[in-house]
Amino acid sequence: MSQNFTWWKDGDFFVGHLDSFPDYDTQGASLDELKSNLISLYNDIASDEIPFIRHADVLELA
Repeated sequence: MSQNFTWWKDGDFFVGHLDSFPDYDTQGASLDELKSNLISLYNDIASDEIPFIRHADVLELA
């Protein structure tokens, strides 16, 4: 399984979010740490540990 994510550098930190959940940013001191934190974030979201999750999705129009 895979998830697309967006990241950027902010000073000394790598900041990013899962594209499916753009309201939930996380950060790391390295890109590898950011990826690890994104995996933890995904696991928290998937387990319903975070209430009131906002989802981004694609709507297919005719």
